[in-house]
Amino acid sequence: MRLFISIQLNDEMRDALTRIQHSMQRQGVRGNFTREENLHLTLAFIGEYPDPYDVKDIIDQIEFDDFAIKLEGLGSFGSLWWAGVSGSDELKALAKQLRRGLADAGIPFDRKKFSPHITLVRKPEVNGRGVEGRRGIPEGVLSDLPTAEMTVDHISLMRSERGRHGMVYTEL
Repeated sequence: MRLFISIQLNDEMRDALTRIQHSMQRQGVRGNFTREENLHLTLAFIGEYPDPYDVKDIIDQIEFDDFAIKLEGLGSFGSLWWAGVSGSDELKALAKQLRRGLADAGIPFDRKKFSPHITLVRKPEVNGRGVEGRRGIPEGVLSDLPTAEMTVDHISLMRSERGRHGMVYTEL
């Protein structure tokens, strides 16, 4: 079973992110856009793991006070474009606590440095040309970044499965 732990976004955040995606599409960007229902903030990617209950036990042990996050800028990792999320100390502390719990329990996860972001589009093309290897999102693709924020009050264990029309994420 393919698993990850995330913050599920509220309607305001999802709406703002889909407005960004639509703006990109109007500017001629093509690619594999994340479907609205799949927009999320990953805290830890686990990948294939046979027992979700082991992971759920770790999540249930995590304690944190509610905190706010907000959209903050755009960026890219190679051929992936993303929306940034405010780098609050609470968000970083939550990810660190969660990852420490997974490591202590011997549950494997992607140990890349935590960089809070929400994936908008994979393999983007602008005017029919791929942008892999370019640094950042080209000028003019997005002129106005919508604002949105939300309160984080829980984290979710998610299952990822390939469906007929792309990836399907299900909260466990």
